[in-house]
Amino acid sequence: MLEFVWVTNRENPLTDSSWVLKLNETGVLLLLNHDKSVIWSSNTTRPARYPVAKLLDSGNFIVQDGNNNNDPKYLLWQSFDYPVDTILPGQKFGRNLITGLNLYLSSWNSSDDPSQGSVKRYRFGSWNGIQFSGAPQLKQSDVSRFNYTSNEEELYYTFELVNKSAIRRMVLTTDGYIQGIYWHNEGNEWSLYTRIPLDDCDYYDNRGAYASCNINKIPACNCLDGFVPKTVDIYSGSCVMRTSFSSHGDGVLKFSGLKLPDTERPWVDRNISLEDCRILCMKNCSCTAYAALDVSKGPSGCLLWFNELIDTRELTEVDEDIYIRMAGTEIVSFLLLLVSVFSYLLSFLTVSQLLFLAGAIERKQLHKSNLRKQETVIIRKMKGNLERDASLLLNEHEKEDLELPMFELSTITFTTNNFSPDNKLGEGGFGSVYKGILDDGRETAVKRFSTNSGQGLQEFKNEVTHIAKLQHRNLVRLLGYCTQAGKRLLVYEFLPNKCLDFFIFSKIWLVCIHTLCIMIQTLESYLKKSPTWPPFEQMKRRAC
Repeated sequence: MLEFVWVTNRENPLTDSSWVLKLNETGVLLLLNHDKSVIWSSNTTRPARYPVAKLLDSGNFIVQDGNNNNDPKYLLWQSFDYPVDTILPGQKFGRNLITGLNLYLSSWNSSDDPSQGSVKRYRFGSWNGIQFSGAPQLKQSDVSRFNYTSNEEELYYTFELVNKSAIRRMVLTTDGYIQGIYWHNEGNEWSLYTRIPLDDCDYYDNRGAYASCNINKIPACNCLDGFVPKTVDIYSGSCVMRTSFSSHGDGVLKFSGLKLPDTERPWVDRNISLEDCRILCMKNCSCTAYAALDVSKGPSGCLLWFNELIDTRELTEVDEDIYIRMAGTEIVSFLLLLVSVFSYLLSFLTVSQLLFLAGAIERKQLHKSNLRKQETVIIRKMKGNLERDASLLLNEHEKEDLELPMFELSTITFTTNNFSPDNKLGEGGFGSVYKGILDDGRETAVKRFSTNSGQGLQEFKNEVTHIAKLQHRNLVRLLGYCTQAGKRLLVYEFLPNKCLDFFIFSKIWLVCIHTLCIMIQTLESYLKKSPTWPPFEQMKRRAC
């Protein structure tokens, strides 16, 4: 089966079969028609003494000086530098920073016309060490692997075949699809293994600068937070910053789950940290955004943008962040709104409720980590005299509403190793929190109130009733309680990630803002339903 992967004279077709492809004495390829006129010619970086033309097994047609086993330093010209609609294994896809040569695909005009079609480019997004930010389905596999190279001379991607017996290529079709194709030996034909774009949001720069696309939203196109449409209709142009930079300074806002913007002309450094990357961006008034270059082993390296940010879309499969520069005045006003909202919340919520609510945000933002079980503890449920102890706390109607298990003091003591300092998770004005493990392996956080906490039985009762009823997937769950022997104990599910203050008091203050905003949005589903909370709804809409 004959397949064309490269065409020399796609814009100057030959009218008959009387043509000649010639290599002259200086190493230049010449395509001549019947009257010896030059239809197409290659270029060369230097004259050759012994020019040789070869078609390699990779599909690369090269001209080199002498027969030097394809040594790159003798290379004069190669077809891989001038892709048409096909990428083959080992072929570069990117930009030469010295020559300015862009290595991108352009489709055929039709199935039988190789002249340049209307589809000139498709961008996978940045390679982050795991996947392309704009094409999560293109990952490392047992058959092929992707590589990214950046240096002072060029930026490019390649894909290599791990299984050398496999035959694969990627083709940009006339209707705008990138198709991953492999040779099926049994069927003796080319078969499709992937196709991009998946939807309208995948097309290159279809919404302009600072706009993002989400096919599940109506409308699908929206300006990024902090930006507004340049014209009345967002579909007719780009977005612009809502507040321009000023002498009041500026900051950055973190965006997650986005295909990273076009990186045709970025600044790249593999050897610095994300914090150093932030500092570099903030020192350069032309910097518009920054991101980690590699996230395969945690954020590392630096990717800076200095132009408008184009070709972004929302993708839930992308686990990567970009930090976009914003005007400081807008960020400060945003922070003040959040402060006013939380001042109002503090008048209603107890400190302990806020702590557990914030802990839920920690749970939402971080990946769940599986910790080794270091001990097996059998928790015995309360029976018999527990009803008498519970009656001191709740009446029968309240107990029926809560449906919370009640734990024996001896059981909780055994769970926490007699409240051992080794099991201690933290301490505050209310008392201490200790770690324990249920019989099914679930880890718990046992909150033991201090006799000096200032919280009486009624306050403890309020906390149990309120938190028990406040059940949500983003909130820490109350598993049970104990009031034996005058003790006041609450058993919560355990959150294994970092301390809450790591996020609430982050060194990057915009992370704090982002965390607070998510906390407000989590509360909204509960508080906005109450007729006593109209100010909350108004402030939330202004702030988030």
